[in-house]
Amino acid sequence: MTDKAYRKNIHLTFPPDLSGNPLVCNLTRLFDLTFNILKAQITPRKEGYMTLELIGTEENYHKGITYLKENHIKVSPVAQRISRDEESCMHCGMCTAICPTNSLYNDREARIVLFDKERCTACGMCVRVCPVNAMNVEVENGPW
Repeated sequence: MTDKAYRKNIHLTFPPDLSGNPLVCNLTRLFDLTFNILKAQITPRKEGYMTLELIGTEENYHKGITYLKENHIKVSPVAQRISRDEESCMHCGMCTAICPTNSLYNDREARIVLFDKERCTACGMCVRVCPVNAMNVEVENGPW
């Protein structure tokens, strides 16, 4: 086991009967994971949606994910929630100016915009500023 910090951004979907339970807090108590809530919402139907950054050891991260899944929380990597249409992208760089995590950045030598999905938190800012709608947020799991 390594002490090096392991970081992952994940999206959680809670069924209505679990949206008020302290399952995320238990990640710290039971698995020594630090969490940063990047986005959270409970719908009028009491369904919960949350985007988290989890930090800890890789072993504890996997134990925590297993715990969430065993408690009927749907877990998906944030990287699956945002995508870019490579053919539509003009590489204008507007998204790079607004991306809070620098997951969209310029390769000045190649004169293209690169997208590091592992750093993305699916905030949706790039979707709002893209002039050709090349950035897309997957909304299958909720109203985001």
